[in-house]
Amino acid sequence: MNKILCLLSAFVLSQSIYAQELDRSKPPKASAPAPLSIPDPATFTLPNGITVIVVENHKLPKVTASLFIDAGPVAEGRKAGVMGLMGQMLSEGTTKTPKLKFDEAIDLIGANVNLYSGGGSTSALTRYFEKAFLLMAEGLRYPSFPAASFEKLKTQSLTGLRAGERSAAAISGRVVGALAYGKTTAMGEFETEETIKGLTLEDVKEYYRNYITPSRSYLTFVGDITPGAAKSIAIKAFGDWKGKKLELPVIKKAENVKTTEIDFVDLPSAVQTEIRVTNLINNPMTNPDYHALLLANQVLGGGFEGKLFMNLREKRGFTYGSYSNVEASRFQSLFTTSAQVRTEKSDSAIAEMFIELENMRNGNVTAEELEVAKAKVNGSFALGLEDPARAATYASNILINNLSKDFYRTYLQKINSVTIADVKRVSNKYFSTANSRIVLVGNGAKILPTLSRLGYAVKQYDKYATPIEEKEKESVVNTSPASSEPISAFKLIEDYLQAIGGKEEAKKVTSLKSSLSMEMMGQQIAGTDIRLAPNKQATELKMGAMTVYKKVFDGTKGYQGQMGQNKDFDEKEIKEALDERAVIPQLSYIGTDFTALYLGTGKVGNEDAYRLKITKPSGKTIVEYYSIKTRLLLREESTTTTPQGEVTVTTDYSNYKKVGKLLFPFTITQLAGGQEVIMNTTDIKVNEGVTDADFK
Repeated sequence: MNKILCLLSAFVLSQSIYAQELDRSKPPKASAPAPLSIPDPATFTLPNGITVIVVENHKLPKVTASLFIDAGPVAEGRKAGVMGLMGQMLSEGTTKTPKLKFDEAIDLIGANVNLYSGGGSTSALTRYFEKAFLLMAEGLRYPSFPAASFEKLKTQSLTGLRAGERSAAAISGRVVGALAYGKTTAMGEFETEETIKGLTLEDVKEYYRNYITPSRSYLTFVGDITPGAAKSIAIKAFGDWKGKKLELPVIKKAENVKTTEIDFVDLPSAVQTEIRVTNLINNPMTNPDYHALLLANQVLGGGFEGKLFMNLREKRGFTYGSYSNVEASRFQSLFTTSAQVRTEKSDSAIAEMFIELENMRNGNVTAEELEVAKAKVNGSFALGLEDPARAATYASNILINNLSKDFYRTYLQKINSVTIADVKRVSNKYFSTANSRIVLVGNGAKILPTLSRLGYAVKQYDKYATPIEEKEKESVVNTSPASSEPISAFKLIEDYLQAIGGKEEAKKVTSLKSSLSMEMMGQQIAGTDIRLAPNKQATELKMGAMTVYKKVFDGTKGYQGQMGQNKDFDEKEIKEALDERAVIPQLSYIGTDFTALYLGTGKVGNEDAYRLKITKPSGKTIVEYYSIKTRLLLREESTTTTPQGEVTVTTDYSNYKKVGKLLFPFTITQLAGGQEVIMNTTDIKVNEGVTDADFK
């Protein structure tokens, strides 16, 4: 009994001491993470040099495979865009199987096959995987390159480029790369309408021969497959494949600017400003600072809890979101902070970005901010481990980037060992405030006057990163004939009227009736556009006998309707309709209640143009592009309000033909919200067949 009592007493005493030592108000400290146990996948090399990586996972009857050709950055020069076009052409059929049958063969087994300029990928149920894999190999090795497909894809590429010309984000991305690396380099070049139009089918075949090759290729298998089966199918598909030997290019390093500067691109139709603050860095995955820099970026702008987001959105309300990004590459890369902000807050947003950059450089990071960043990175890494394909990615990353074999096994250890002092150190090293480019794309008339308060030099560029000379920069130009400017808005408007047949002839036009034809969603649309001086207008589009769209203004009131549902003009729409003072709109621009602003030069496709910003009596603004060579109107940019918000509308005018004594555009291409519509004019009647009854 005494022994039992002694044992009980000892137990109670130990529990009492334990209770005194344990502070339940604080969570227990987590132990340091141990190295992860990530199994090495099976790896072997085919005789032609292809490195094969196999990750077995037999939980599901499915296999995924991908071939990556490690060519590095490819300099395309005057053929910029050829690699992308070549990649698309790989999916247009093979010398063994036409495209239709090739696609049917994939659909028949429920597989996915993707081909691109850097290789290909496929996934399918185990029972069908070999068929899918051999189809992928066939597409890569035996493309037929049909001429009709080449022309189709070129046209689609040009359409995409035209859409990008109106996108502030697309323009910013292009200009950032071009200015940072140089637009004649592999890292900074970009395709244009000129380079795409200049491409030939032989160019595509040449780049195929040079870059689709087993050299420097990595083939990965993930899923319900054994290394033996993977080797057998790999040899069957690629064993006898030969090609040009690739060498990883040596890229000459670019330099950051000597002092921070603003690089501005004017986009008058922009409803907000695209801001990117960026500087060049060297951050390969072998970088000793890699993990600390990853966390520093997470604290600054890696997500909703980042300093940039909390300041510019939550505190200031300048934007929907602001983020930062650190690229990791064997080659030189970029650190970037970005935001799309309200136009009137452009300068303030830049100032706040630099405040947060300085906070990082000064080590103004709390323990909580760092712990949150670590939790985000740890969670993302752990979640990724649930994907069997991640093991293949890790294995190929180790090979391609020359990483240590335990890079991913010790990943969390290195992340969790980062201190605030480490974050401060790498922020000072990589987050520049003294040698940055501040690239802005937005409405120059509203933004430029406020930028001087930031204290940085302002340089202006066009949409293709070409510097704009001082004499071409934005200047307010009076529409008076007495203007002494060498290039005046008045002169450009006069030149346009002269180019189409003369001002006096234009004044004689009291009515205009145009017959239109277009295709929309595979359906043929016929339409009419009628104008009667001074401002009556009516547009009707029909699909067969059914009216699908109608818009009418009788000079005092109007309505627009779709599929029989009409809506009367509101006050704003009436004011804008009243802006039209003549059938030939440019006749009104020289009036006292219109103002014009000369914005310098720009391009429409390959054609140089003068740009005019027209402000109408209602306050609505448009930007028009007039050919420097012919003085004809090439493009009009405006904004319109939709239920989804403001949308930029770009209208291109081409194919001018003479009707009577005047020239009119017979092809009108309109792009809005990413949708392009091409309207062809089939007939124009001047001062004929239009009455007041047409506007009821």
